Amino acid sequence: MTLTVHGVRVPLDPTEVSPEIWQALSSGTYEAKEARWVYKTVRPHDRVLELGTGIGILTSLIAGIEGVHVWGFEASPSTARLARRVIDANKLDNVTLTQGILAAGPPRDFLFYLRKDLWMSSVVEHQGPYEDTLMITSTNIDHFISQHAIDVIVMDIEGAERDLLIEAELAGVGRIFLELHDHIYGLAGIRDITQALASKGFGYDPRGSCGPCVLFSRENELRDYQPESPDAF
Repeated sequence: MTLTVHGVRVPLDPTEVSPEIWQALSSGTYEAKEARWVYKTVRPHDRVLELGTGIGILTSLIAGIEGVHVWGFEASPSTARLARRVIDANKLDNVTLTQGILAAGPPRDFLFYLRKDLWMSSVVEHQGPYEDTLMITSTNIDHFISQHAIDVIVMDIEGAERDLLIEAELAGVGRIFLELHDHIYGLAGIRDITQALASKGFGYDPRGSCGPCVLFSRENELRDYQPESPDAF
């Protein structure tokens, strides 16, 4: 069966995802806010690193922007296989998908918790009940950024963003679009993220942010402010 979600072809069977995710896909609410606001972040010809590819819908939207190349990382092997199917169904040859984890510092082992709702799978144990675990050895994110001249990072990694953004150098990256998970690390964690990014030269950019989906940018030039219509919130 093939659904169309935010203009992306999604060839999935209901048995391959949880009922909650299938309902979100069918109704068009799956990653709807991210799908709308990521266009404020990614520009033509950007080199994009996506952490937490999921089933590849946002990846496919980003890859549809002129001249963009996307390097996507998804920790779950089964979810990465679904993402590859979605990317292939949309005939995108500008996506490099890897099953794995990027983290700050030398490679180290992470215990990844696999959950029924794939969007809840993460390295955070206390996030909720899990069905299985997987040990994954990380790759150094700063080395990857340097090697591939990454301009933009897009991430939805279920709470792991706090430690990553604090510990990584992020040299050369101009914009970071992420979903915050205050239910995992609280407002104190959001403060830690904001302060860490500020120390690296990033500022909160309200022109590309909506609720927990936020854009941090290093840019200093003024841009035209274009308010969104009420249905964007």
